Amino acid sequence: MTDTSSTIRRVTGEELLATAYPLQDYAFGATPVAAAPQADGWRRSLAYREDNVTLVSFTGAEASATAVGIPMRQHVRGRTLPMLGVSGVATHPAARRQGHVARLLTRLHGEMRDSGHVVSTLYPYRMSFYERAGYVGFPKPRSIRLFPDGLHRIRHAEVPGGELSLHRIGTAFDDYHRFIEQLLGERHGFSVPPRRSVTELRDSDSHWVILARQNDEVAGALLYRTNGFGHELQGSRFLSRGLAGRVLLLQWLGLHAEQYSAFTFELPPDGRPDLWYTDIRYTDETKIASPLHSAPMGRVLSVEGLAGISVGSSRVRVEVVDDPFVAGTWVLDGTTGELEVNSVPTRSGGAGSGSGAGSGSGTGSGLPTATLTSHGLAALVYGVLDPAEVALQGYGKIDAEAAQALRTLFPPATPYLFASF
Repeated sequence: MTDTSSTIRRVTGEELLATAYPLQDYAFGATPVAAAPQADGWRRSLAYREDNVTLVSFTGAEASATAVGIPMRQHVRGRTLPMLGVSGVATHPAARRQGHVARLLTRLHGEMRDSGHVVSTLYPYRMSFYERAGYVGFPKPRSIRLFPDGLHRIRHAEVPGGELSLHRIGTAFDDYHRFIEQLLGERHGFSVPPRRSVTELRDSDSHWVILARQNDEVAGALLYRTNGFGHELQGSRFLSRGLAGRVLLLQWLGLHAEQYSAFTFELPPDGRPDLWYTDIRYTDETKIASPLHSAPMGRVLSVEGLAGISVGSSRVRVEVVDDPFVAGTWVLDGTTGELEVNSVPTRSGGAGSGSGAGSGSGTGSGLPTATLTSHGLAALVYGVLDPAEVALQGYGKIDAEAAQALRTLFPPATPYLFASF
């Protein structure tokens, strides 16, 4: 008799090659391919994935679905928090629409929250699917095609203490990675994977990196590949810590104005290239379309874990509903400039959802009060929706007084996820 019972367990090492990897390859790759080279490629990748948590749902002995949790870090309003990156979600065609992914995500969220991860992000194949798992959309980074027109205007701008150096990424990886870590400490929404996984970039050594320095400190970086004379210079993320880094990187591109027809790269979602210089010519090719071009999404896994993020001077009581991880009633206090989280005991005497900082220290009666879903909470924490928009999206019930308190507590912000996974 065939065993059709469903179980979930963590898979590691060589077992990944027979369970999770084939499912992911079928879902995201061009298949089938020659078995031996495929297995060799999977095996080489194992060393870079050792930090990942890979869960597999089995029907009997057969792997039916899988999901991967990447232990990452993310900057959220002044604090760097442990973040779960969800990736590699795939289901065997014969096992689809049977709830495997929903169960995998619940298990993954729970395990990673219990190990200290406060927030979670992902790149969805369809946003509405992951909305059901408590995620809210982020603004998408901008995909820019910059043409050489007008670059000469900035080529000779003076940048005191500025210098540029070109390297293969294999030789400059440490400097590049230190710069990324610096941005992690400064930019809202910025995320960084485990170092072990990003060393694949170093070991593949398949990109140039231009480092812009001011007074010997890296102020900008751009990974790129050339694509033949007269074609495009294909850049990755255009990263700068301010005006000096940006100008130096543009000057480097200007040195290639007669070599390439255009330069492509990604900018943070709040980038404003239209103001960089006069006579600039570019096209914004940012695209939102499932399944290949969805915007990233995020959610909160632990309300208590948000304590200490930078907020406005306001106090509000929120009831978070319809979520197994952040449900409960909470007093959110920003009067010191850093968020204090107090869970409100239920009538039976238990805390709303675990014992947060200051648990039981008051009910917050008399405070403005709002009801939020996990999406509404995440939208406010990340700053992507105004309280009025939260209510309009169906992510909560917020009256005018509570809306103003939440608007003060969580001012608008633009998260830039950065890491691709």
